[in-house]
Amino acid sequence: MSSPTPQPTSAARHDHVFVLQKVQPALLGLMDGSVSTLAPIFATAGLTGKPIDAFFVGLAASLGAGISMGLAEALSDDGKVSGRGTPITRGLITGLATIVGGMLHTLPFLLPDLRTALTLAYLVVIIELLAIAGIRWKYMRSPLGQTIFQVIVGGAVVFAVGVWLGRLGAAG
Repeated sequence: MSSPTPQPTSAARHDHVFVLQKVQPALLGLMDGSVSTLAPIFATAGLTGKPIDAFFVGLAASLGAGISMGLAEALSDDGKVSGRGTPITRGLITGLATIVGGMLHTLPFLLPDLRTALTLAYLVVIIELLAIAGIRWKYMRSPLGQTIFQVIVGGAVVFAVGVWLGRLGAAG
């Protein structure tokens, strides 16, 4: 006879629900905001050479992505079957995290000097990607080295596309 499967403790269940309903939507938003806004911001900086132009493109991309991701998460399911929580809460968490993820590396473009803005934005992007990897490691229990590699490579590819398109457009 096999022994019964142990039931999770209430603390373990609470942690699982917290990760499923709060951390996962926030992580989804941070990842999307951090990565999806890189190409337009850095392409604009390369095309125009004006930090303020890159700022407004980053602002528009961050807000647009936040609204889109928030709606997509809220409309993806009602949470009853999946246990993922209320659609409004998940949508708000995802949307706000997307905006934050996009705006963190957009804010340096308020500086008038393009070189300084770019240098600071590069640094912020690295910090963002490492923070995302740390959150994945802590809450999703992903192996730290693997998650850092995945997040950094993914971010680097999108970043490279933005820089490449900015240089391509500026040369044309």
